[in-house]
Amino acid sequence: MSRSEVIGVLDYGVGNLGSVLNMLRHIDVKATTIRTPDQLTEVTKLLLPGVGSFDHAIEKLDALDLAEPIRGYARSGGTILGICLGMQLLLDSSEEGQRQGLGLIPGRSKRFSFAPEAKRRVPHMGWNAVIPRAENPLLAGLETDNRFYFVHSYHAVCENDTDIFGETEYGEMFPSMIGRGNVFGAQFHPEKSHRYGMDLLRNFAGFRA
Repeated sequence: MSRSEVIGVLDYGVGNLGSVLNMLRHIDVKATTIRTPDQLTEVTKLLLPGVGSFDHAIEKLDALDLAEPIRGYARSGGTILGICLGMQLLLDSSEEGQRQGLGLIPGRSKRFSFAPEAKRRVPHMGWNAVIPRAENPLLAGLETDNRFYFVHSYHAVCENDTDIFGETEYGEMFPSMIGRGNVFGAQFHPEKSHRYGMDLLRNFAGFRA
């Protein structure tokens, strides 16, 4: 396998691995699962899925000795996309737990908190638009009436507004897409977002740092 031909999808026991792989195959993007640090050398792009709790996911990465290699992968220029919980793992920490995140994008994740009169349920679950805040290759060709599928109770709070390039409204505006250099995060599930998710994953596959 050539590094330029394959997206690595991290298989660490936390995430909708099958759905992600199926979507990548559907859009004719070659993908392989990554389970060991050595396999990171085979790919130039890494997709970090995730569902569940923050600490559990970090513990899984540590148990497989993957956390520090992922940081090194990013530092060496490898492109990363974290989705759903995977996006929150890119941050420094989370209100959900005590463990340190990967620290690739400065910030933390915070639980949604609404007054009863707001009539907003947590978790946020359903279809919502991503509103571009800044130009970014991952949003190329994004339609104004886009819809992406969200399921989450926590959202990113970035230290630097310049790391936010997409926002979504759910009782308040929150960062739904973040990025710094060659590291990106999407709070929604592109693999469940039909043609909008397909377009975003094609953009990720075609991204060149």
